[in-house]
Amino acid sequence: MSDTRPIIEIDRLVKTFGFLPVLRQVSLSIPRGQFVALLGANGSGKSTLLRLIAGLIKPGEGEIRVGGWLIPAEAAAVRPQIGMVSHKALLYDNLTARENLRFYARLYNLPADQAEARIQELLQQVGLWKRGESLVRTFSRGMQQRLSIARALLHNPHVLLFDEPHTGLDQEAGAALDALLQSAHAAGHTIIMTTHELDRAARLAERAIIIHRGKVAYDAATTPALPVLYREITGTAPTP
Repeated sequence: MSDTRPIIEIDRLVKTFGFLPVLRQVSLSIPRGQFVALLGANGSGKSTLLRLIAGLIKPGEGEIRVGGWLIPAEAAAVRPQIGMVSHKALLYDNLTARENLRFYARLYNLPADQAEARIQELLQQVGLWKRGESLVRTFSRGMQQRLSIARALLHNPHVLLFDEPHTGLDQEAGAALDALLQSAHAAGHTIIMTTHELDRAARLAERAIIIHRGKVAYDAATTPALPVLYREITGTAPTP
């Protein structure tokens, strides 16, 4: 019998930094294979929520479960299920693209023979197979972001977390990233992406969640009217 439970379950989550409340009683349920756009103003708690799901920081109150595992108590079991991409590439400039992926393959304990085949497959998938032996410091911002996606996909995680992945990309690189996101979604990955680009969110994601003042202010299927709804809920336009 297949597991029909949500892959991510968040119950009454609270997070504060010092005396500053960032997330207030947030509860969410995300089924397997869904593409979610996480929206909100700067400082609304979007990135904090992704870091909590990834097990990078601890909640103040409430529970987070990924694949049935409790964070942070069972974070070691959760991390192999997650791949994360942010505007920081988390790559080594003085290594080649292939060397970067080999390094992360070792971190993920991938067998060497399987790792080489997987690395070649991903370099082709992200359009970098001709640059596999090039140093990352010679890559454009868009190329680094594509390699970051290959890094995140390397261990074939169930959940992909994207924190403002389009930041700093030109139109062509942004379109290439969109295609990679759509391909990952079609392959069955659960995706949560923070973004300020509401039109892009409405086009790519199937569900939109707006975080406002630390709480879930909107949670529904995406719609072309999302920019209007966002302004009505937050009272502001998204930050470019």
